[in-house]
Amino acid sequence: MCTSHDHDLGEAPQAGAGRRGFLRATALLGATAAAVTALPAATAQAAASSWRPDPRSRRFTLAVMPDTQYLFDGPSIDKAPVEASLRYLLEHGREENIVFLSHLGDLTQNGAKEEFAAIGEAFRLLDRRGVGYSVLAGNHDVKSSTTDQRGSTPYLDAFGPRRFEEQRTFGGASPDGYNSFHRFEAGGREWLVLALDWRLSPQGYAWAKGVLAKHPKTPVILTTHELVVEDDTLSDYGQQLWDQLIEDHDQIFLALGGHYWPAARATRKNAAGHDVHLHLTNYQNRYFGGAAMIRLYRFDLDRGVIDVETLSPWILGRAAKGLNELERQEMELSGDADRFSVEIDFQKRFSGFAPVPARPARPVSTMLLPGTVAYWRFEKPVDGRVRDLSGRGNDLSPVTVGGGALGWSADHHPDQPGHGSLEFQGFKSPLKGAYLRTVDGAPLNAATFGDGYTIEAFYRLPADWDPDHNAWSGLVSRTGTGGAAGKTADDPDEPLATLSLSNDREPQWAMRPLDQQGIATNWGQETPLETWWHLAVVNDGRHTTLYVEGCPVLRNPKAPSVGITSVGGPWLLGGYTYADKIDQIFHGRLGDVRIAARALPVSSFMTH
Repeated sequence: MCTSHDHDLGEAPQAGAGRRGFLRATALLGATAAAVTALPAATAQAAASSWRPDPRSRRFTLAVMPDTQYLFDGPSIDKAPVEASLRYLLEHGREENIVFLSHLGDLTQNGAKEEFAAIGEAFRLLDRRGVGYSVLAGNHDVKSSTTDQRGSTPYLDAFGPRRFEEQRTFGGASPDGYNSFHRFEAGGREWLVLALDWRLSPQGYAWAKGVLAKHPKTPVILTTHELVVEDDTLSDYGQQLWDQLIEDHDQIFLALGGHYWPAARATRKNAAGHDVHLHLTNYQNRYFGGAAMIRLYRFDLDRGVIDVETLSPWILGRAAKGLNELERQEMELSGDADRFSVEIDFQKRFSGFAPVPARPARPVSTMLLPGTVAYWRFEKPVDGRVRDLSGRGNDLSPVTVGGGALGWSADHHPDQPGHGSLEFQGFKSPLKGAYLRTVDGAPLNAATFGDGYTIEAFYRLPADWDPDHNAWSGLVSRTGTGGAAGKTADDPDEPLATLSLSNDREPQWAMRPLDQQGIATNWGQETPLETWWHLAVVNDGRHTTLYVEGCPVLRNPKAPSVGITSVGGPWLLGGYTYADKIDQIFHGRLGDVRIAARALPVSSFMTH
């Protein structure tokens, strides 16, 4: 919903806001990009101090760094590329809302003490600012024939649990020290990174399962060194991980590994029937040992997508000095396996282990805001008259056409106050269905709303909705014609007001204001089938604005519009008249409907 987020965007810019903020052309990168690698101490401290993830933002970024082994290889040690990538995280952490960094193993080439001392020093850039990150041992960091029960190693001395004890994201480690889990807050919930050793022992598997069991409602990103070997193919060890851990734990929705090259992706269905996305990320075979490439996994919970980008901050930072041919090719990768999007309906994907609690029904009294002149909700089947819950006497009576009937469903918009809806089964030719009309003498029939109004309705269209038979049916409409009201501009046989759906399922508010001869029209965008929608038409006594899911639409007229013309006829729910005769009946579900004799702010809509 457009209005669902109340965080201060100025305080913590959304991740992705500067996604294309880099000036990619070498000539335009200039001193700013160069500063990524040549950051003075004072500037680095200022940049680092700004690393403060917004835990509520529904946009956030997970950074991933794969195999850096060739940068830490005996006498050939060059930590500058890694430091450039880490400084990038510090400098852009606020802009990108970077919540965590995961290294995928093979930090070093030989697992030597001196190599770990160098990369360990580089990572102190993050340690000093409390930035959350995880590492794990690859086959070059430890003796490759061993499991996580191998005992003491230079890797464990440099990156064992003691290093992470002060991190607020650190959750704990296995007794051997080679496996760890980390938690971060993002999108208003907790997420877990499970960082697993190059080779899990039976004890390692038991520990990992224990962590998952203690966090049963937390989405999990699994990181390890070896997983995918090529597109759509797991390695032998990756298959073992799948069989023994991933497949039966629905919490794991994303699993990341390195080791092999080139980059690749796979998707598997787990035991719950849900997709698990498995990615291979490794660039050690490319220029300068991969130049400490980082992957940015940009989560957007509202769009239901993870946008993935791969770049080398070290190369980007060298642009001001002039790049060689290989550097120009490598500073940002654009191949299908390096830059892509993963679509995930996060709420649906996590519903099996962390269902979002259904919003309870709200008392009628909380919906009767000052100015409410009619309120109808359908929490049980219609049996005769439908009472106006505002107490203003605007009750509804059912009208059947061609033997049609009104059904009932417990289905409703997730933010709807009442839990239920009416099932309208309108059909154009021959005309058939049932609708509701206000009773004779209802005060609403004569109301003209000169000081403003708000009309709200929830609706859902079924899969068999057909524009040839169901278009232009009214959700809420006022009978009487322009001709009868002495307003003959435009089509004089059109009703005085109607909130209808076009043949393209676009909401349309068309009515004759008190101060105009013609018809004033507001248009919304196409609304998909089998989805609940909330509409609100708001007039402040001067202008009218149509809202879809709390968001103002583009096609709201600028012309003044005062009140709604009336000839004393009834209002209809689910019916539309032409020349004052029923012409079309709604096909779909209609939820709560409320009318107020004043302009309500978005924060007072029924969805709040």
